[in-house]
Amino acid sequence: MTSAELLVDAFGRIRQVVHRVVAHLTPEQLAYRVDPEANSIAWLVWHLTRIQDDHVADAAQADQVWTSQGWAERFGLPFSPLATGYGHRARDVAAVKVPGELLVGYHDAVHQQTTGYVERLGDADLARIVDRSWDPPVSLGVRLVSVIADDLQHAGQAAFVRGILERSRSGR
Repeated sequence: MTSAELLVDAFGRIRQVVHRVVAHLTPEQLAYRVDPEANSIAWLVWHLTRIQDDHVADAAQADQVWTSQGWAERFGLPFSPLATGYGHRARDVAAVKVPGELLVGYHDAVHQQTTGYVERLGDADLARIVDRSWDPPVSLGVRLVSVIADDLQHAGQAAFVRGILERSRSGR
């Protein structure tokens, strides 16, 4: 297995979790929060997708799918088009009330751009420095692993919230 194949597989696993978590939920269920300060499934999936879109597009020197393909307008959220969810407060989380088809559509578009980029990478590409604002500077390989780790954590959180929602609906 090559590094590129490993990265494609990892990003594919994120996509699988996103699809499973969002499947067959209403916008109200996607916006469910276990308490007023908690993140919803909709916000978590939007945020993890925004982070992937922002970070991978930057590393690839490409346009973000969010703005270049009109997703920001389709979502109609009250945030800057540059917002990724970093630093959001409870009221911002509450503002993300969207249908699952929109969340999955945006995630799939980002996934397509991400995999189109990472499948062409070779081992030598992973050492390229993509962010000098950190000490030590961040390589492409480190940035991609960071995105994968962050996305999987948020996807797992969304799955956990879905589990709580399902248990509460079944009367347990």
